[in-house]
Amino acid sequence: MMDFGELRRILAAFEREGVRYVLVGSMAMAAQGIVRATRDADFFVAPDEQNVERLRRALKSLFDDDPNVDEITAADLGGDYPAVEYTPPHGRYSMDILSRLGEAFRYEELEAEDVIVEGVRARVATPRMLYRMKKDTVRPQDRMDAETIRTRFGLKEE
Repeated sequence: MMDFGELRRILAAFEREGVRYVLVGSMAMAAQGIVRATRDADFFVAPDEQNVERLRRALKSLFDDDPNVDEITAADLGGDYPAVEYTPPHGRYSMDILSRLGEAFRYEELEAEDVIVEGVRARVATPRMLYRMKKDTVRPQDRMDAETIRTRFGLKEE
């Protein structure tokens, strides 16, 4: 299970290494004030080689130089497979690392803002962006999340 303490550790490592990312999904909702249980954290990242190297350094610093981190490559994130699931050795949660989601969402186009999460600066998708990302998916949980976000932040239907 992913919790705020663990998210804080990841965000602090990303900050320390200068990773260009945007937190999305249910942990982004939590950072925006809508908390629900989740088993993962979702990050969009800039897919250039230097940023992916910073991402790998951050993850290795957290997870005892896990060699599986080396499987996260700029070639994949910038190519035909722009999503990688990374599960730390402890196996308690996973991280989805993406540079784009189909043709609908790309790292460069995400609306994001800085939010302080337990004392650490995080780059988080705005409520409007989270709503847009969740409202038209096939997953019932995403549609419920979208409605919660829309209501909580007074967003208009698009």
